[in-house]
Amino acid sequence: MKKFIAILLTTILGISLIFTIPGLSRNTTEILWDTWGIPHIYAQDNTKLFKAFGWSQTKSHGNLLLKLYAEARGKAAEYWGINYLESDQYIRTMGIPKRAKKWYAEQTPEMQEYLDSFAQGINDYVQQHPDEIAEDLKIVLPITGTDILAHFQRVIYFHFLTNPNNIRALKNLPTEAGSNAWAIAGKKTVNNHSILLANPHLPWKDFYLWYEAQLTAPGINVYGATLVGMPVLAVAFNDDLGWTVTVNPIDGADIYQLKLEGENYLFDEESKPLKQEMENIKVRQKNGNFTELQIGVKQSTQGVIIEQKRDIGYALKVAGLERSQGLQQLWQMGKAKNLGEFETILKQLQLPLFNVIYSDKQDNIMYVFNGLIPVRSQGNWENWGGIIAGDTSETLWKDYHQYEELPRIINPESGWLQNTNDPPWTSTNPPSLKAEDFPPYFAPQYLGQVTDILRSQRSIQLLTDSDKLTLEDVINKKFSSKLLITDRLLDILISTTKALANPIGIEAAEVLEKWDRQTNPDSRGAVLFVLWSTTLESKGLFSKPWNPQTPLETPTGLADINTAVAVLEGIAAQVKLLYGSLDVAWGDVVRMRVGEQDIPARGGPGKLGSFQVLGIQATPDKKFQVISGDSFMMAVEFSDPIKAQGLTVYGNATQSNSSHRGDQLSLYGEGKMRPIWRDRSLVEEHLELKETF
Repeated sequence: MKKFIAILLTTILGISLIFTIPGLSRNTTEILWDTWGIPHIYAQDNTKLFKAFGWSQTKSHGNLLLKLYAEARGKAAEYWGINYLESDQYIRTMGIPKRAKKWYAEQTPEMQEYLDSFAQGINDYVQQHPDEIAEDLKIVLPITGTDILAHFQRVIYFHFLTNPNNIRALKNLPTEAGSNAWAIAGKKTVNNHSILLANPHLPWKDFYLWYEAQLTAPGINVYGATLVGMPVLAVAFNDDLGWTVTVNPIDGADIYQLKLEGENYLFDEESKPLKQEMENIKVRQKNGNFTELQIGVKQSTQGVIIEQKRDIGYALKVAGLERSQGLQQLWQMGKAKNLGEFETILKQLQLPLFNVIYSDKQDNIMYVFNGLIPVRSQGNWENWGGIIAGDTSETLWKDYHQYEELPRIINPESGWLQNTNDPPWTSTNPPSLKAEDFPPYFAPQYLGQVTDILRSQRSIQLLTDSDKLTLEDVINKKFSSKLLITDRLLDILISTTKALANPIGIEAAEVLEKWDRQTNPDSRGAVLFVLWSTTLESKGLFSKPWNPQTPLETPTGLADINTAVAVLEGIAAQVKLLYGSLDVAWGDVVRMRVGEQDIPARGGPGKLGSFQVLGIQATPDKKFQVISGDSFMMAVEFSDPIKAQGLTVYGNATQSNSSHRGDQLSLYGEGKMRPIWRDRSLVEEHLELKETF
């Protein structure tokens, strides 16, 4: 039974009836912290709820929050010195602080109140717990509702939709962000209830960190996660439905090449003046004094000038900067009761990107290639990922495609939907959506145009190798670390190495022959194979590239057998030198390190076909450390009552005084999620701390 109903119901007789959360007085807000450091917030109105959410995030991530909001202001160099100058220049050039003020003015009075309350919760926590916050960070206070919007804009528009790397390279590069997502209909589950799997893959740092929480007030009871510093949940479920998001290969940011004539540029054979504003950036010196740097920000019809080379300029045009209601849309999504309401909210198109994968208690599942896709007169997805001619209005887009025009599937015959950052056409198999039915600039036309082909193929394989699935099956499949690439290359590598290699190569082949083809902590052979395949990648791995006629079986075959054997011999010599044995366990070399935790890793690179995804980098101690990949995950079965398990892999806090830094790593290493405690009685059974306001 639901534990809440609407806070205020005005009857037809004109009598105001107040309804509240049972056990909570009218003016009381409670935060119940469970033993994993998850805040369960109970408030009697939304304003108090937002304030408590700001308080909770500060308790868990206070130092990080203040740093992020300072950066979004474009004043970090003023606070902490020259190391932040590049970030401030980027923020100011993109116009984020000024646009955030404009966005704040465009919010509804209700949303302004929510943003201000969230900010006030942050300020109040620091004021009441000053010893928990680094002294040099307090200069950022007070946080305002405008700061929240600046942070949202910086992260979503200028690090997801586009980012500094793309701008420096003057082209679209593969993103650090990835995800797995499944929606499974009741007809493909043992218990006949739909199941949702949420599994974002992001860097384990900074504004990419997820924060898990439950938000309960009259009219809403939503559980999930959001990126640190955001005031609403982005991946979540309520009593009726749930959704997750993945980064989609949408082109919402374009770089135009302009012909310059002094301070003018050519457009439709006319010379037009560049608009210019000056930005003053203060830089704190070690002695406490300031120097001041003045930068000119130039604007063309297309957008801000990001680079200038003599008589050539490059302008950046970003979709959706005039749409300021993204946070409000996410808040409304959490309150939706059914598919119809949810789609009505999505139709606002206030979020510039992200696939949405949805499931509900009525056994509906849905996939939407969501976002703002510019209406273009010509070209395909690859063309628009490069430099666009900016001297003509023929290439200048002004409008966006409507929601009804986006690739979208509801309740497919297959009984499942998946996305692994691949194009819409592989959301089911056989495909329900066809690329030829949409403009060629919507998305890549083929699976072969994306980075992690093998991860997408593995996702489909995992969904189709069982007729019926339970929630436990979904969780077990989520933790599959088998490298699909081994099905394509390993047998031929082993046989040819045994025939052609020197003794250390033959020894390596024998290790690979015994290997379980997974990247579990005790997998022996994984270190050898992953180092071999990633080294050989630049030289070309496959003899047969991806083929649309066999989309789930290609690429395959070794491209150059002699090179493959030679590289394996070299890698084997290095592994033996560094680790003493060719069959060293994966977890002995690859480590998950958060706070005081240092444990064996489980999972591998998505580009090699692991569904359990970890990104790693070398460390000074001659090992490898996880820096990205599986972050927040959640599996939800829409039964009655709802069953759910989840995990915030690196823990739900970064504050040095928190016991929850890295406290969930051990579960991840064992291939387990933890039960999600959503019923208040269960939360109270696993209570670590209760705060009452």
